[in-house]
Amino acid sequence: MVSRGDEQYVLYPVYFDRAEPRPLRRVPQELAVHGPTADLVAQACTKLRLKPVVERDRHHPSRWDEADGRVLVPERGSKEVLLRQIGEELVDLRGD
Repeated sequence: MVSRGDEQYVLYPVYFDRAEPRPLRRVPQELAVHGPTADLVAQACTKLRLKPVVERDRHHPSRWDEADGRVLVPERGSKEVLLRQIGEELVDLRGD
């Protein structure tokens, strides 16, 4: 389990899913992609020179029935800014 003292951000693929409504999706539509996976998010994090750790057996707390996985990255500035940067990389990778 990751706690606040671990200095890591937890990123769920649903944050970048174009099909999800705004409370779950954390980036604007233009920075979202269709059906992102934890591995794709980790690939975008690697391009940003972060050291991602993929946990495939985890799920978003409000989506306990879907184990989409999650990605842990070291804290680096604002989480909202980091989410936008990752969203930009995902759009470049996917071309959505």
